[in-house]
Amino acid sequence: QVQLVESGGGLVQAGGSLRLSCAASGSIFSINVMGWYRQEPGKQRELVADTNGGNTNYADSVKGRFTISRDNAKNTVYLQMNSLKPGDTAVYYCYVNLKRTRYVANRDYWGQGTQVTVSS
Repeated sequence: QVQLVESGGGLVQAGGSLRLSCAASGSIFSINVMGWYRQEPGKQRELVADTNGGNTNYADSVKGRFTISRDNAKNTVYLQMNSLKPGDTAVYYCYVNLKRTRYVANRDYWGQGTQVTVSS
């Protein structure tokens, strides 16, 4: 089994900062991609940022404000969110693509989601 535990969401005023964390644990052989998605009510889940350890991708809406990083020793991915805007309000989901053993294919795993609310 693989578990993803997220933390760091909450309520913040516009212009403020939050840092999300997501730790993967359990039966893990190797991790490929780690990232964050977000979803507003009634809308599709969208990519915020992801990284394969070398390259990073960001949604245009967060470039220059959000920074993704990972600690491979801890199987943890972080999302530092600065200059937050009300439009960033959403449930943020951690995403990890990994192998549980060397003999199986990579699979996607998702965290339970953490609410980020930015007030104006």
